[in-house]
Amino acid sequence: MKKRPIQHQLNGLMALLLFGVFAACVLAVLLTGANAYRRLTQRDQEAYLRRTCVQYLATRVRQADSRDRVSVESFGGADALVLTETDGSYTTRIYCYDGWLMELYAAADADMEPQDGEKVLELSSLRLTLEDGALTADTVDTAGASGTLRMTLRSGEGAAA
Repeated sequence: MKKRPIQHQLNGLMALLLFGVFAACVLAVLLTGANAYRRLTQRDQEAYLRRTCVQYLATRVRQADSRDRVSVESFGGADALVLTETDGSYTTRIYCYDGWLMELYAAADADMEPQDGEKVLELSSLRLTLEDGALTADTVDTAGASGTLRMTLRSGEGAAA
């Protein structure tokens, strides 16, 4: 029988070892990238939720912003943004109830409760103030991140008479 040279076996072992090191490096890079991707996705999701709530409120106010149609009232023991229709017969109330930003569209004289509204977004708290035509909305989402909206109501300024 012919003996194999030791050198040939060492070459095979070195190739196998090099392949193992390469595989470990690839695995480490993939795991690091996956972890970074997860963190970025989570951060973007939190920012999205915070911005979405504030932008939702801003859009609703802009849609209703004309003389005496935007107000802040207490509704169910919490602040509510009240948007009144042009003829005053219907109102939209936007408020926080039971961990949700809620919207309730009903007749102005209807006897409604906070649980009657529609769920819009998850939200821990909403604090509203309206002073001298300046609306401030402070929100806290379910992750504890806060957002603030400050708007000056135009109330028809600049519109053609």
